[in-house]
Amino acid sequence: MLAGTGRALRVPGGGCECDPTPYLRSPRTRKYMGVQDDMAVIAAARALESAHIPELPDPERTGVFLAVGYIPFEDADIEELASQSFEQGSFSMERFSTTALRSMNPLLTFRCLSNMPAFHVSLAFGIQGPYFVTYPGPGQFYLALEAALDALASGRIDHALVGGTAHQRNALVEHHFRRIEPPVPAGALQDAAGFLLLETAASAGRRGSAGCGRLASLSVAFSAFDPWVESREPSELFDGSATAVEMGTASLPFALDLRKGAPLTHEIRTRDGIEASSVWEGP
Repeated sequence: MLAGTGRALRVPGGGCECDPTPYLRSPRTRKYMGVQDDMAVIAAARALESAHIPELPDPERTGVFLAVGYIPFEDADIEELASQSFEQGSFSMERFSTTALRSMNPLLTFRCLSNMPAFHVSLAFGIQGPYFVTYPGPGQFYLALEAALDALASGRIDHALVGGTAHQRNALVEHHFRRIEPPVPAGALQDAAGFLLLETAASAGRRGSAGCGRLASLSVAFSAFDPWVESREPSELFDGSATAVEMGTASLPFALDLRKGAPLTHEIRTRDGIEASSVWEGP
């Protein structure tokens, strides 16, 4: 049962406001948060709000299952690190490991760690149940979804916040997408986050909620291959149609939110060998 969806989209130079401070239990934690953390907290909040759950009835029976995008790093920080690592025109490991690293903001590491979005979501909403974190693409979102469904089916939890968050408009991630085959232009990348709140039909019934949708079918498969010998052409289809925008781990929850409960069929084939599909029905 799909109880609610939430989304956040941040576009450099415009787009939606991306300030998670209203949802933080302590505003002081804001200084530890990067763009992926900001978007994840806002998207999770919107999912809870759309499910009409202002407070979780049992935080220990709620889990966070999250797919995080490629590790981000800004151009200015990379240039500062590089400039401090050279001595007499050559790279110096000694300068890199001492002068260069000490010149960096010590909080920068917290903003890049892949597990930090899950931490900030759990802290903001008092979630104390199991968690699952993976990365870096839409195929891994399906792994998080599978883990959430397993926890719900086994009775370990009543609610599962399943999401994806990806900060893609930064120098390091854009560089990665430029050098893969086929390359992805920076203009096709979006910073995005989305969360689903999943619960069983029995749990929704106890709350008196009809939910806003239902997962009708799910398929996830992996085929091993040698990346030095062959490559996999990625594809992502929404109701049979491709999209020119790359939202990474957030693509499926973002699309479900845009549909507002309308049926959706999603199919992906990823560069790392995952083939997955899901069919979502209306309430």
